Amino acid sequence: MKRLFLTMMAISLPVVALAQQPEGRPATEGIVVAQAANVAASATSATQAPPPPSGPRRRPSMVGYIDDSSISNKFRVRFDSGSDVKGADRAEFFYAKCGCYRDLPPTHPAYDPEAPGPGPGVLTSADYTEFHVYGEYAVSPRISLLGNLPIRSLKPQSFVPGTGSFDNQSGLGDIRAGLKLGMASDASSQITLQVLAFMPTGESEKGLGTNHWSIDPAVLYHTDLGDHGSIEAEFGSVLPTDGSAGVPTSSPDKFAGKVIHYGVGPSFDVYSKDDARVAAIVELVGWHIVDGFSTFENASAGGTNIVNLKLGGRVAFGANSLYIGWGKALTDTTWYDQLLRFEYRYGF
Repeated sequence: MKRLFLTMMAISLPVVALAQQPEGRPATEGIVVAQAANVAASATSATQAPPPPSGPRRRPSMVGYIDDSSISNKFRVRFDSGSDVKGADRAEFFYAKCGCYRDLPPTHPAYDPEAPGPGPGVLTSADYTEFHVYGEYAVSPRISLLGNLPIRSLKPQSFVPGTGSFDNQSGLGDIRAGLKLGMASDASSQITLQVLAFMPTGESEKGLGTNHWSIDPAVLYHTDLGDHGSIEAEFGSVLPTDGSAGVPTSSPDKFAGKVIHYGVGPSFDVYSKDDARVAAIVELVGWHIVDGFSTFENASAGGTNIVNLKLGGRVAFGANSLYIGWGKALTDTTWYDQLLRFEYRYGF
């Protein structure tokens, strides 16, 4: 009705203007008045038009171990507690090549005075905790910049007898930074390219870092299963740009190795109302080590497969959420036996 009223006013104004203009007054003045009225009516109509209805929103990310494919402004804090770490220097993925190689006789073919990892002592088991502070800023709907700052605490539990030992260590780990690029998305699905750089900021002699740069390109995927479920997945590879000398030291191969990582995680709401929901999550996460070496196995790490099962739950309220999860190694070869994770995510 309001639009009809404005249209009638716009039509009638030129007639009134022409009818009321004095004798001898130019007719063009009435036309100018009419044009002004048309402009005013159009502006009023534009401001009064109701906004277009919004389409369905994609279900928020619920997983706890697979990387979130959404591109948005968010802040996250995470606490991990892992037990029975084995093969800590495997492919220089968790920390750098064991410092025990520094203590070998100089005539030994594996002697490496430059071995950057903790030592002496060949670690057979360790517990650790990590506290992560993560931030992501969306510079556009399809691009975001991100960074992750980890603080690690390493607690050795056992060593190969006669090789020595080292004390508990803690401090800054290897900082990660990168970007996300939205490749495709609609109301229910999204495909995102994520590229991370791992910086050697952790003190490798304390077991806090790998002592080399790595690049981690990965494809992240999300698709909704109706209004109360979704599947999220990732596939990527950690590519070291350098690494310590292999075994023997004269080998042209590096101790660091390429590591393919992948995962899939369905989640289902057990409760939802308005913007609040509680979801149960099951994730299967794996790693395939392409090459590199491992002191724990005293062999090449190439061809090793590690698979973990992750069970957890997330309470989401609007753009914020709280996650609690537990992980267990399913394979004989492991990074750790069990892992407990707590996470708080804040969106803005």
